[in-house]
Amino acid sequence: MSKQHKNWRQVYDSHTHLNDDAFYDDVPAFEARAAHYGVTQMNIVGSNTILNERAVKLAHDYDNLHAIIGWHPEDIRFYNDESEKQLIQQLHDPKVVGIGEIGLDYFNDEQSPHDRQQEVFARQLEIARQFHLPVSIHVRDALEDAYPILRDSHVDEFGGVMHSFNGSPEMAEKFMDLGMAISFSGVVSFKTAEEVHQAALAVPLDRMMVETDAPYLTPIPYRGKENEPGFTKFVVDAIAKLKNVDAELVAYKTFHNAQQLFLTEKVNEED
Repeated sequence: MSKQHKNWRQVYDSHTHLNDDAFYDDVPAFEARAAHYGVTQMNIVGSNTILNERAVKLAHDYDNLHAIIGWHPEDIRFYNDESEKQLIQQLHDPKVVGIGEIGLDYFNDEQSPHDRQQEVFARQLEIARQFHLPVSIHVRDALEDAYPILRDSHVDEFGGVMHSFNGSPEMAEKFMDLGMAISFSGVVSFKTAEEVHQAALAVPLDRMMVETDAPYLTPIPYRGKENEPGFTKFVVDAIAKLKNVDAELVAYKTFHNAQQLFLTEKVNEED
C-alpha cells in the first residue's frame, strides 16, 4: 500500500451546515476551529431558498468552502416553478459544486407526501444530469424507495454521495453499484450503531467520505453537545478504529474522494 498518507493531516467535511442559524453569525470562529482540527475543506449544503443563498455566499467568501444547493425533502412544499428557476440560475455559479441535499425523508412527512417527495427528487436528479453536477443524497426511512429513483436517473453519469449513510452493508453495496460514494457522520462513532458499523466495515476507503452534518449528529467524545465541522476529525478516528487502520489513511482517502467528486472538474475549468 502506498505510504502517501503518512503524516497526512487534512480532513474534508463533505457535508456540513455553516449556513445554519447555529453558525452563520460566527462563521470565522467555527472555520478557525475546524482548521485547528485539520478540517481544511468543507461542503456547505443547502436545503431551501435561504440556506442555498447562504451556502453560495459562504463559498464566495471562503476559498475552502464549497456550495452544494438544492431542496431537502422536508422543504419541498415550498418548491415550485419559481424556486426551480432560481435554483437553476444559481447552478451556473462556479462556486456551486453539487446539488443537495436532495432525496426522501419518511420520518416526519406530514407536510411532504411520499409521492411529491419522489417527484421533486427525480426532478432535481434530472437537473443534476443536465448540469453534470454530483448530488448529495439525504435518505431517512426510505432507502428502498430511493434506490430505483437513483438507478433510473443514471446517477453513474454525474456521480453522488449517500450522505450520513445509516443503512445495511447490503444497501451500501447496492448504492455503490450505482457509482455512489458512501459518507459516514458522527453516528459511526456511536456504540449502539451496529448496522452503521457493519456498513463502514463493508465500504472500501476508496468509496468513502466523512462528514459532520453539523450542527447535528455530534460524534463521540462530544456527543450531547452541538456539532461543528472541526469534529469531522473524530469521525475519521472512529472509522480508523473500526477498520483497524491509521487515521491518516482514512483522512487521506476520504479527502481525495471528496475532492475528486466535487472539485476536480471545477479545478480543471479554472486552469
